Amino acid sequence: MKAVTLAMTGASGAQYGLRLLECLLAAGCEVHFMISKAALLVVATETEETLPAKPAALSRYLCERFQCTSEQLKVHGPEDWMAPVASGSGAPSAMVVCPASTGTLSAIACGASNNLIERAADVALKERRQLILVPREMPLSAIHLQHMLSLTQMGATVMPASPGFYRKPQSVADVIDFVVARILDHLGVAQDLVPRWGE
Repeated sequence: MKAVTLAMTGASGAQYGLRLLECLLAAGCEVHFMISKAALLVVATETEETLPAKPAALSRYLCERFQCTSEQLKVHGPEDWMAPVASGSGAPSAMVVCPASTGTLSAIACGASNNLIERAADVALKERRQLILVPREMPLSAIHLQHMLSLTQMGATVMPASPGFYRKPQSVADVIDFVVARILDHLGVAQDLVPRWGE
C-alpha cells in the first residue's frame, strides 16, 4: 500500500484537493491528511460541504464519505507533532499540498515549520522525498515566483492548477480531473481519469 501525505491549504481550488483525496483512497493508498483553518473556510465557500474542524470528527466524516477506514485515512491536526509526518523516520515517501496557498509556499520555501503541514513539507525536503505543490493563484508576484524557483531548486515539483483543454472538457469535473490525473501520474498511482497523451 503506497503511503501519501496530503495537505490542503487556503488557496482557491478545494475541489482539487478533495478529488485527489478521493482518488488516492480509491486506489488503495494510505493517506495522512491535514487541512488548514483557511482551507476549511475555502471548502465551505467553494463546495456544498462543511468539514468538521476537529481531527477526530473530520476523520469520521471523511471515512464515511469516502467509504474507507481510519487505518487507511489518518487525519492529523495542525499541532499534532507526534504524527509520523513530522519525522523523517516515519513520514511517507511522497507529499502533496493541494491546493497550496502562496503563504504556505513561502513558509515551506523558508523552512518556517510553524504547523504540521509546514513541518511535513520540511521533512520531505530534508529527506529528499517527493514533494508536489499545487498553487492556484493569479497573477503571480515576483515573491511567488522566487519561492517557486527556490522550491524547485530544493527538489520539489511545482504543478500549478492549470488544466489543459485539448480533450474538450464537458464539465467542471472534467477540468478538475485533468489536474488530479497529472498529480496521480507524478505520484505513480494508477489512474483512468484522463488518458495520457497518445493513448
